[in-house]
Amino acid sequence: MSLDKQQIDAFGDSARDFLSRTNHAERIRQRVLQPPTLDRAFWQQMAEAGWLAVLVPEEQGGLGLGLGEMNAIAQELGAALPAEPLLAVAVQTVTLLCSLAPSPLRDRLLAAIADGSLVAGTAWQQFPGQVQACPGPVVSGDGAARAVSGRFVGVSPGTGASGWLILAREQNDDVLLWIQAGTEGMQLTDLRRVDAGSMGSLQLQACPVDEAQVLARGSQVLAAVDKANDYARIALSAQLLGCARRAFDTTLEYMKVRVQFGKPIGSFQSLQHRMVDSYIQLQMLEFALWEITAAPGQTPAVLAMQASRLKARAEQAAGHVTRLAVQMHGGMGYSDESDVGLMLKKAIALSSELGNRRAHVTRYLKALQQQPAGSADPAGNAEAPEKTWTSFPTEGDWDAMPETEFRQMLRAFYRGHYPEHLRHRTRRLHWHEIGDWYRTLARQKWIAPSWPRQYGGMALSAEKMIAYIEEQERYGVGRPPDQGLVMLGPILIRYGTPEQQQKYLPAILSGEHVWAQGYSEPNAGSDLASLRCEAVAQDEYFVVNGQKTWSTLAQDASHMFMLVRTDKEVKKQAGISFLMVDLRTPGITVRPIRTIAGDEEYCEIFFDDVKVPKENLVGQLNQGWTISKALLGFERLFSGNPKHAQNTLAMIDKVIGATGLNEDPAFMAEYAQLHMDIVDLSSAYAAFSDIVRRNEPLPANVSLLKIWATETHEKASLLLLDAAGEQAGTAGAAAFLATGQGQVDETGEQVVTVDDLQMPLYNAAAAKIFSGTNEIQRNILAKVVLALPVS
Repeated sequence: MSLDKQQIDAFGDSARDFLSRTNHAERIRQRVLQPPTLDRAFWQQMAEAGWLAVLVPEEQGGLGLGLGEMNAIAQELGAALPAEPLLAVAVQTVTLLCSLAPSPLRDRLLAAIADGSLVAGTAWQQFPGQVQACPGPVVSGDGAARAVSGRFVGVSPGTGASGWLILAREQNDDVLLWIQAGTEGMQLTDLRRVDAGSMGSLQLQACPVDEAQVLARGSQVLAAVDKANDYARIALSAQLLGCARRAFDTTLEYMKVRVQFGKPIGSFQSLQHRMVDSYIQLQMLEFALWEITAAPGQTPAVLAMQASRLKARAEQAAGHVTRLAVQMHGGMGYSDESDVGLMLKKAIALSSELGNRRAHVTRYLKALQQQPAGSADPAGNAEAPEKTWTSFPTEGDWDAMPETEFRQMLRAFYRGHYPEHLRHRTRRLHWHEIGDWYRTLARQKWIAPSWPRQYGGMALSAEKMIAYIEEQERYGVGRPPDQGLVMLGPILIRYGTPEQQQKYLPAILSGEHVWAQGYSEPNAGSDLASLRCEAVAQDEYFVVNGQKTWSTLAQDASHMFMLVRTDKEVKKQAGISFLMVDLRTPGITVRPIRTIAGDEEYCEIFFDDVKVPKENLVGQLNQGWTISKALLGFERLFSGNPKHAQNTLAMIDKVIGATGLNEDPAFMAEYAQLHMDIVDLSSAYAAFSDIVRRNEPLPANVSLLKIWATETHEKASLLLLDAAGEQAGTAGAAAFLATGQGQVDETGEQVVTVDDLQMPLYNAAAAKIFSGTNEIQRNILAKVVLALPVS
């Protein structure tokens, strides 16, 4: 489902304007010590603004819109801080009613909610911590003597509600009842929340009911309640995002003007990095929110995983940001005169609603463990029955192909063509090992998934790109030397001349040219602009002298793209140019460097009077810094690829299967959090990949993707070593004793082997350094994106 961004933005703008007319912080301060109440006048104003009608079908007087518009309003509610339980009514109750078969009662309730005359809640939760619907209290008696007794907690709205949808059980059927407030036998106990809202418990003692109050009965009632709750959790996550965003923006502005030790506190690097980490939390929540909003799960299991993942992320992000806001404001942050304290209270209250992070991590893990092996992608989407593939299209409308079919096609191709002995290799493969596979993909025209079609690529959408990556990882497809594909190709598409594109792009696709990168030098790593490798114009050539280092698999490459200094008299960034060099040119020496992992993945390259034709200059002379920043964006995008963490997750799965760690609750809670972090990474990667597919420049905040991906990869590698226990120090292949699975060793024991347990940690350590260290990425975000003062 595509979202109408313009319409969503319009709803957000309108909500912001409406809410700005009232000082809701002062309303909260006045109400917080008073008995809970519902401001009916303000409720009616929200109804007149159309908020209660957003999800109500047009047939019942509503707007018939979707979660996108509702979440735009929810974000503004979170930012403005009003305590009214809009989402409990306009999302939870309305979604539940819309999931039921039409009836006069259902339609009447929807219409009254839309016009604001009815404030209807949902009572379903029977014990604290419950996140999944279960059969409710039993309706006893029959005919006119029917009654229901039971207790519900977490009921919202409380005081001021017109009535509630009540989940119950009658004659072995789940039923949903409408019971008005004040009915005989009903007692509401309202609990005041720290954000001045209310959430109560509802006691029913022989509360009379009749058939006219029955909204639905049967096997679909519980599923409808769960769907309504999950939609409400998605909207609550949007509200938490709005609250956290306001806390962040307030703090950011404060840090630019608050002076200590003669400088704005926002100029202190330690505080800048803390703000950057808050910014990353917000962005990861936003990526996940809008991905899920655009495509909420079509099955209960997928929707449950989406909603729990999002609610857990929202609590984590909002808690992190609002706590930091109080800290950064110092004593004033702890004062009730500052609104940041109210934002912290709002984050606490919303986080506890409909299940907290711990409950949702547990729920997510349970749903994950209930998936049949191989039946879903990492985001939880169910698979259709496997199709038999006898031929594979080289071209097609990939975006129009159903995702499950696209994934099955890739898997079938890998099974038929990828070398079995190269599956799930933890080290980088050399060209002599994987070159044949590269050429196989090239013949299939599947080698460049993100390139535009006119240049020989597949032009995959963000969603299909993620599927492409995930299926490679699931099958264990190795990564070839691919700097030409992921770095130089996009640069030539944007900056190259038609002649350069015609000469080099087809050779990249075919594998005729294998490219290495020449950026870093011994004294110019993170400070890349200090590079000294020099190119002097001489007739029709540039003569290159100097050294490059940390060039990945340069010993396998036929060509190198590199940054060289072409003017020493100007500002250092202004005297750099971008060259392409044939590594077979006389005067070039390549020396491999052995790493802590024991391989030779990187090289240093020496240039001694190397003649490079001037036609190999990309872009204008001395304009290489502009190109280099674009290329670093592509490199950071690649560093943000979720496949690295996904590969390590697959290794953890293998160890879990052998050791029975799935029975260890503490370990599995860490595993579930890691799994959610990786799925959130996929959401962020999809958003940035879509920018590339549109051939637009990557924004500076792509640095956050590199940070999140590499640090998530590191977390995964550490969890792998933790899972391995005593085997974590084993060099080479580690063998785990298993029961009823694996291969039989010479002693007759069942064993499962996992290769190079330490390699993911080594790779993650390298990834945090290359493409600009994560500390440099935080500096970039602080300076360029957050515009914090320079020290």
